[in-house]
Amino acid sequence: MPQVTPADRQALLNLILDVSFERKEVTLASGKKSNFYLDLRQTLMRPKGVGLAGKLVLDMLQTGPPVEAVGGMAVGAVPFVSAVLAAAANDPATDGLLGFFVRKEAKKHGMGKQIEGGFAPGRNVALLEDTTTTGGSTLDALDIVEEAGGKVARVICIVDRGEGAAEAFAERGVTLEALFTRDDLPI
Repeated sequence: MPQVTPADRQALLNLILDVSFERKEVTLASGKKSNFYLDLRQTLMRPKGVGLAGKLVLDMLQTGPPVEAVGGMAVGAVPFVSAVLAAAANDPATDGLLGFFVRKEAKKHGMGKQIEGGFAPGRNVALLEDTTTTGGSTLDALDIVEEAGGKVARVICIVDRGEGAAEAFAERGVTLEALFTRDDLPI
């Protein structure tokens, strides 16, 4: 696995601040008002952003509870999951890591699945989210994964806005792990 450096972390934060962070009043998906907006799709849809995010999270996965797959709620988590899988492909120790995504509702056609990809009951997984506020969509994914027999061992985000998500996951017995927190942002 490529060595992760403090410069890698700083480079990702710099990119986030450059292309994904904006000071303006917005209403978030949670319904809360905020004086800043984060659109991490702008970071994750750039080669440097997707590369750094994948590398940094794969490094996080080397310690702590082991997982066999990473996933999250469609559509938001899909590029993040792909970033981690791409980083794992370059490391023989992690190239068996699988990915999946969770739909809000089961498909009405085909196999009628709500969870797509490398998911199986009994598998230990990490749920990924780009930005967490209250944790709502990832808590929904957690419920769906657990109902399908998965074991959510970890929840990892790029930025935790510090507005209740960590506490919500703690109530479910899972620690929210974040690459960056509100304290890393110039607010």
